[in-house]
Amino acid sequence: MNLISANLNIMIKASEKASKTLIRDFGEIEKLQVSIKGPSDFVSNADTKAEKIIIEELVKTKKNYSIISEEDGSKINKDSENTWIIDPIDGTTNFLHGVPHFAISIALKSGNEIVSGLIYDPIKDEMFYAEKNNGAFFNNKRIRVSKKKQLENCLFATGGKESSNIELTTRKSGSAALDMAYVAAGRYDGYFQNKLNLWDVAAGIIIVKEAGGIVNTVDLSKNNNINIKASSSAINEKMYKKLSNF
Repeated sequence: MNLISANLNIMIKASEKASKTLIRDFGEIEKLQVSIKGPSDFVSNADTKAEKIIIEELVKTKKNYSIISEEDGSKINKDSENTWIIDPIDGTTNFLHGVPHFAISIALKSGNEIVSGLIYDPIKDEMFYAEKNNGAFFNNKRIRVSKKKQLENCLFATGGKESSNIELTTRKSGSAALDMAYVAAGRYDGYFQNKLNLWDVAAGIIIVKEAGGIVNTVDLSKNNNINIKASSSAINEKMYKKLSNF
């Protein structure tokens, strides 16, 4: 068992508590698919409810930390140097359609860098997390990025409107957070996407880096329109060349 900080421990507890309601709500989605109203309002409520639980847990011990969250926006508190960055359901469209591929994402920004990150897939019970200078982990086991060196052997994740002239083997999963977690774990070799939100990728940034990967420089003062390119160091330059017009 690796040693984790008090802050990461809070993040783990918050995600586990919120996951219980998400799992229960996800179980109701199938019934809502056939209703006239549809599940959209239900999913919005599930999102808000999960976020509320996460924030309540985090502020129990760190009440002065600031918060950036998808549903609630930004709140600058007494401690403006430390900020929780929260996405209660990354992969909302998947959730909406009953696809079991979404995650809770929580990161801690201290100053102008991400120092802790957690991505939790409650359906598969897969938790990815990392802290600065302490490595990256998947369900308490150390993880590293892929060691593949040839692009033709690699699999990349992307999202949004992908350019048709990109000569890479790609997949679209619908969850930026899990895409980055999978890069950290070596399941994907790289990930690239434009026009993301900070809460989509904040946790993934440090998890990939601590797993030995490379992530492009991100302006953490921006909440929106973030472009991400992440991969192992072995193929980073080659990937960039293929994405020169992306």
